[in-house]
Amino acid sequence: MKTLTAQMASDGGPWRLYVVVYGESEWPTAQFESGPVPTPTDRRDALAYMGYEVAPGAEWSWIEDSKEYDDESTPVVLIAAVNVRERDGGAA
Repeated sequence: MKTLTAQMASDGGPWRLYVVVYGESEWPTAQFESGPVPTPTDRRDALAYMGYEVAPGAEWSWIEDSKEYDDESTPVVLIAAVNVRERDGGAA
C-alpha cells in the first residue's frame, strides 16, 4: 500500500495538519485551535476523518524552523511529520 507524508505545523497560532498529495492542487487538511500541541488521539482522529491512518511502525518526528528562512531571531515554527496510508473505506 502506498504511503504518503502527513505534516502538522504551527508558528504559535492554530495547528494545521495536512497530507502531502503531490500532483493535487488541494491537500486534505484539518485545523486545530491554537493552544497545546494536539494529542496523538486528536491527530489520529483528524487523519481518520480525512481518510488516512498512521502507517504501521511509523512514528511522529519533530523539527523546528525559523519563521523567516535562516533568521534565528524570528519565532519558531514547529513541524511534525509521519508516514500515513489511506484507510480502508476512507474518504480520501
